[in-house]
Amino acid sequence: MPMSKDFKDRLYPHLPAIAQHYGTPFHIYDEAGIRETGRQLQAAFADIPSFREYYAVKALPNPSILQIMQEMGFGFDCSSSTELMLARNLGASGDAIMFTSNNTSLEDFQAAEAEGGCILNLDDLTLIDKVPRMPELICFRYNPGTRRRGNDIIGKPEEAKYGVSHDQITSAYRRAQAKGAKRFGLHTMLASNELHYTYMVQTAAMLLELVEQISQELDIIFEFINIGGGLGIPYLPDIDPLNIRAMGAEITALFVDFKDRHGYCPALLMESGRFMTGPHGVLVTQAINRKDIYRTYIGVDACMSALMRPALYGAYHHIEVLGKEGLAQTETVDVVGSLCENNDKFAVQRTLPKIADGDLLIIQDSGAHGHAMGFNYNGKMRPQELLLRRDGTVARIRREERPEDYFATLRFDENVLQL
Repeated sequence: MPMSKDFKDRLYPHLPAIAQHYGTPFHIYDEAGIRETGRQLQAAFADIPSFREYYAVKALPNPSILQIMQEMGFGFDCSSSTELMLARNLGASGDAIMFTSNNTSLEDFQAAEAEGGCILNLDDLTLIDKVPRMPELICFRYNPGTRRRGNDIIGKPEEAKYGVSHDQITSAYRRAQAKGAKRFGLHTMLASNELHYTYMVQTAAMLLELVEQISQELDIIFEFINIGGGLGIPYLPDIDPLNIRAMGAEITALFVDFKDRHGYCPALLMESGRFMTGPHGVLVTQAINRKDIYRTYIGVDACMSALMRPALYGAYHHIEVLGKEGLAQTETVDVVGSLCENNDKFAVQRTLPKIADGDLLIIQDSGAHGHAMGFNYNGKMRPQELLLRRDGTVARIRREERPEDYFATLRFDENVLQL
């Protein structure tokens, strides 16, 4: 969707000066917008006795962004030892971190246990015997299989590599209990970029029903359910956003009903990433070339190493040309980078204002899975990240990659195995 008017009003008048000062390309994120989305999320679930968002670090793993999340009272959803390091460098530990990985190594388990631990969320029945020490609080990721549908990004649950099956889930808690676990949570993650809020309501209902079933069979109480992430944003223009208020109201009603019947209700956790930061970031790049052959190509100084979603998923990201918004003179072009890959395209046959070399293009909704999914094919370097602060200043929060970073792993002590 087009970026918010508020973000645009605060950014566009200053964009030429920002580009001149920092150079292009760059991702720039909007602190005020991120905080407002966090406020809306908390307000939607304010009537549930205990609610907490665990920001999905994978979406935008920058310490400055994570600090904003922490200041809002959010925890962190981590899926690797490196993401654990990012969270712990901000002082997070214990129940401020949810660690959900799959095919987890011993080293990752040891990292999860270190420095105050975390909430350990196991992805498979076999991992129960691989945990070095069963924590007091344990959680399992549930995969309902054919009982639920997935969506276009994650796909069918029965084909996903994630989670404990329906037939295994009760046994998983029984075995963890036998290993010493005394406190329990239940997690699932079934969709990605879901814009129909009723899907998330159904997910909450599914987990609460499963809690009742397992609690009755094993005589245990669940401290929380985690409905995962997957809250969507409308990348395309004229698509309605997720109705977070209606979602909050209907999920709250489920928790009220659960409490009326059982005398308590578990906490509600979720782990939104894209929803929190996606709309509040843009990739700013400069037009550097125009090529007219069988179609017209606008070459820019960014490439898909800075934003690979269009190439990977065929994803749409809205593009505006600074100072030419709404101009009547348009043309149909492909917006492309410089990689030796024909899918290095930010837009294919897109109608845009006529673009000249030096124009600034704003590629929108890059605040999640943009910089984080970058790579170095063709020796291309990922761009810098900037933060538009609430006070109107702009700060660099990650410098651009440089050739010395690319070559750093080629400097090492000789290590030869004689066979």
